[in-house]
Amino acid sequence: MTPLADVVVATILPFDERLEIDWRSYSRFLGFCVRPGVSAVFVNGHAGEGASLSPDERAEVIRRTRAIIGPARPLLAGIIAYSTADAVVQAREAADAGADVAVLFPLPQFAGGDAADPGVALHYVDSVRDGAGLPVSVFQYPIASGLGFSTEVLTAIARRPGVVAIKEGSADIRVYEENWRAVKAAAPGVAILASNFDWFLAQAATGADGILSGLASLVPDMLVDLWTATRAGDLHAMQAANDRLYPVVRAIYGARPLMDMHTRIKVGLRHLGVIDCALPRAPLRPVPDATERAVIDTVARAGIAVPARSSEGR
Repeated sequence: MTPLADVVVATILPFDERLEIDWRSYSRFLGFCVRPGVSAVFVNGHAGEGASLSPDERAEVIRRTRAIIGPARPLLAGIIAYSTADAVVQAREAADAGADVAVLFPLPQFAGGDAADPGVALHYVDSVRDGAGLPVSVFQYPIASGLGFSTEVLTAIARRPGVVAIKEGSADIRVYEENWRAVKAAAPGVAILASNFDWFLAQAATGADGILSGLASLVPDMLVDLWTATRAGDLHAMQAANDRLYPVVRAIYGARPLMDMHTRIKVGLRHLGVIDCALPRAPLRPVPDATERAVIDTVARAGIAVPARSSEGR
C-alpha cells in the first residue's frame, strides 16, 4: 500500500429527502473532491455519518468508493464500535469490501480511564489488526473528551506492527507537538495526519505527514495548496493559503453546535450543485436558516472550482 501522506479527504455521505443514501450525488461528490493532491480517501467516519449506517450500507460505501477511485489511492474505513469484538467484525467487513486501512475510533469505555492504559489500548489495536488482517490507524480524540490517548500510550500504539498512521485530533497544540515529536522518534514510519479541524496552519507548521479532514470534502484545492506550501517549506505561501481557508473554516467550524460541522459542509456542497440534498440522519438535525445563509454566503465568495466531471449525471 502507498504510504499515507499529503491530503486525505474524509468524505461526507449525501442522503435524499427520505434519508436513503443518494448514490448519484455521491458519485458526483467523489468526482469533485478526489482530485490531484488528494492522496487517499477516508469513508464511514464522522464526516460520513458512519455511526448512522447499517453494516450493509458501510460495506456498500466502501465498494462503490473503491470502484470510483480505483486501486491506486488508499481507501481508509472508519471503525466506530462499542466493543472490541464489534470492531473486529466491522474491520473484517471493511476488508472484504475493499478497504486498505481500518481507522479505529476509541471505544466509549476508554473515557473511564482506559485511554491512559497501554494494556487496554494495545489489546484493542492488536485484536483488530489480527482479527481483520488489515493495517490499522488510530483516531486520536481531543484530550478534553477523556477519549484521547496520552502521549505515552499513543507512542506505544505507534510501535505496534501493522499500525500505519495516527489521525491526530487531540485539539491541543501543546499535546499535538508532544505527540508529533514522540511518535516520530519512536516510530518514524507511522504517519501523523493532522486532523484538528480549525487550526490547520499551526499543525502544518509544527510538523505533519499530511492533513486528514472533512473540510477536504468542500475545499480540496485549498487544503492541497496549504500542504504544497508546507512541503516546500514556504511559510509565506502557507500563510496565504491559510488566509483563503480562514473564512471557510470559521463558517464550518466556528458556529455552535460543533456537531453540525459536517452538515454545514453538505450545505456548501448543495449550494455548489455537487450534491442534491444536505439533510443528515438523526440525531443530527438540519442547520438553522441563519447558519445555512452564512455558509452559502461564505462558499459563494470563496471561489470554489467545481470540475466538469462532478456535474455529470445531474
